[in-house]
Amino acid sequence: MYRLSLTIALFSCLILSGQQNQMPTDSSTIQLNEIVLSAKVIFGSKFAAKNRTGSSYYLSPEEIKKFNYTDINRTLRSVPGVNIYEEDGFGLRPNISLRGTSPERSSKITLMEDGVLIAPAPYSAPSAYYFPTIARMQAVEILKGSSQVQFGPYTTGGAINMVSTEVPNNFGIFLNSSYGSFQSGRIHTQLGDSRKNFGYSVEYLNYNSNGFKNLENGDNTGFDKNDLVAKFKVNTNPEAALGQEFEVKFQYSDETSNETYLGLTQEDFDTDPFRRYAGSQNDQMNTEHFQVMGTHALKFSDQFRITTVGYYNDFSRNWYKVDYVTVDGERQGIGNIFSDPTTFNAYIDLVTGTTNSGGDDFLNARNNNRDYLSTGVQTKLDYHWNGENTYHDLEIGLRYHYDEEDRFQWIDDYAMVNRNMQLINAGIPGTNANRISSARAFASYAMYKVKINDLTLTPGIRYENISLERLDYGTDDVSRNGIDISERQNKVDVFIPGIGFNYNFNALSIFGGVHKGFSPPSNQPGEDPEESINYELGSRFSFAGISGELVGFYNDYSNLLGSDLAATGGTGSLDQFNAGEVRVQGIELLLNYNFLENNENLQLPFTFGYTLTDTEFLNSFGSDNDIWGEVNSGDEMPYIAKHQFNASLSLEHQNFEINLSGRYNGAFRTRAGNGPIPVSEKVESNFIVDLGGRYRFNKHLALTANAINLLDETYAVSKVPAGLRPGHPFGIYAGIELRY
Repeated sequence: MYRLSLTIALFSCLILSGQQNQMPTDSSTIQLNEIVLSAKVIFGSKFAAKNRTGSSYYLSPEEIKKFNYTDINRTLRSVPGVNIYEEDGFGLRPNISLRGTSPERSSKITLMEDGVLIAPAPYSAPSAYYFPTIARMQAVEILKGSSQVQFGPYTTGGAINMVSTEVPNNFGIFLNSSYGSFQSGRIHTQLGDSRKNFGYSVEYLNYNSNGFKNLENGDNTGFDKNDLVAKFKVNTNPEAALGQEFEVKFQYSDETSNETYLGLTQEDFDTDPFRRYAGSQNDQMNTEHFQVMGTHALKFSDQFRITTVGYYNDFSRNWYKVDYVTVDGERQGIGNIFSDPTTFNAYIDLVTGTTNSGGDDFLNARNNNRDYLSTGVQTKLDYHWNGENTYHDLEIGLRYHYDEEDRFQWIDDYAMVNRNMQLINAGIPGTNANRISSARAFASYAMYKVKINDLTLTPGIRYENISLERLDYGTDDVSRNGIDISERQNKVDVFIPGIGFNYNFNALSIFGGVHKGFSPPSNQPGEDPEESINYELGSRFSFAGISGELVGFYNDYSNLLGSDLAATGGTGSLDQFNAGEVRVQGIELLLNYNFLENNENLQLPFTFGYTLTDTEFLNSFGSDNDIWGEVNSGDEMPYIAKHQFNASLSLEHQNFEINLSGRYNGAFRTRAGNGPIPVSEKVESNFIVDLGGRYRFNKHLALTANAINLLDETYAVSKVPAGLRPGHPFGIYAGIELRY
């Protein structure tokens, strides 16, 4: 109660200050103006998103700033059709699903930054252990449903494109700094300018926290992340007969996070949900990411443009963590142990430090060391023209891409002595995993858009030619001399057609379409890709001040692929397995209304979003992967909540704004099943309220504040990788924002 009163008092001060200091509005005022960005985008504006033939959503700069989030999970929760299960409470490694795709590590959706694939190895190892920092993004675009043949290779659920901060049109300096609960801090700054033929931007972001979980020895359970982005561009004169622009982007980031795969048993979670076991005291993730990206645009005329992008992404990570536990010489994975803590009670006691190690008892910590490379070149040709009462646009794209994941891992053995881990056997690098998985892919697409009066049609087709392979040097050849290489390869060719339509009435539009869903297989020989036929039908409307969107979707999988990920309780081999036929259907609803639309001084916009996701396996199969379990026909998919909704209300004035958001996430299964969810396989529903505010002294200076989990709800977010994990508790943060 004290924390809630403190939060309300803080926001009341901001409101009173705003009433006493009336100032002119600035560029970050309340109106959500349509902004067309020059970066590599899917839509570029809310207007364009609302007029696509498929379901889409554009998170504008104003919307992103409302709550000052650094957590992508919280940023996306207002978008219908997006399912998320959390893991660490800060959004460091999100698990995102679009329209019921498998959520594990966001590996079944197309993730992009500035129109370029951004997962560590999008084809050969797409699990998103690297995710761009949302706090430095200018906009986020979410495309679902039909007419997404432009973006791949994952076309079932959709694509997410994060648009990084652009080079400003005029000289400017920006600084945003905040501090709050759990000794969490953030500093975000940008400097940039544009002249007639030259522009630049340099941006730096650091955010860190000591973490909200507690180790008995008092060690830090938080993280520290740095992000540096530099952009430079040159361009011809605006009046040049052949317009050209070249922009180069450099990005570097690093992270040290004291995160673990060890969760809690139900009994321990009920006693202290923010406890960290003694066996996780040395767990730590260290990462580095580097990107260079060059974009060249040729503007032959207002109707004809060619844009070419070359990109290089390098990502290295070592998540050092306890993956196995050995008791009396018998080793078990932590996923198995926490799925049955009664049977493996002796293993749990060793993890918690309740018992000391005997002669054959060890905590086995894996150096989960991997290097990723993702590089390629893509070009897009766009030509549009007008006819009598018609508009035509032809877009053709080509991409050649290569990526790889290099695993070079080893295991260290620790003894548990008086709740402290003592290194007993230091492993030899390469003796746990020593292999390279790679992929070469050629992708192309053509999409034709024709608008005839109020009817828009967008037929298109995508082609993917993918070659996947793995070279396994074996754990006895750590020097990689090639004395006993094991090789395997898989190839796939696929055409991905789709068509969408949109018909505009006066205050109503009907849109829909059908397209093929596709997800690449792994490098296992003969393994089939994931395929589906996806349908959607929806309406965008505006009536009596209420605007919104209602969409129904139906995804018919002929072959769903599951993945063996350590993050979901598996072994981490990344091998995929056939899950067969699956049906996913649902409804997405979005409503907007301004209660004070005619008020000149105040606005009170309200937004409500609801998603129903109904899933069903249509065949039976067995799986060793903990997130699937033994599957029977009629079972529901795990980790997909059937019901979820988000409601937000904002009070907006030219000097201040207050934003309140509530998110309900329904209960979901942790293993496939049907009927009432067993307690041992259930993550309970939760309703989380966040509060954000900003007071502007003038166009240069503003104060910001936000509260996470305002009602201090204690809730579990998942039971994988190993045990229950809590969501972010109550936290309050305040900061300052400067613009010149």
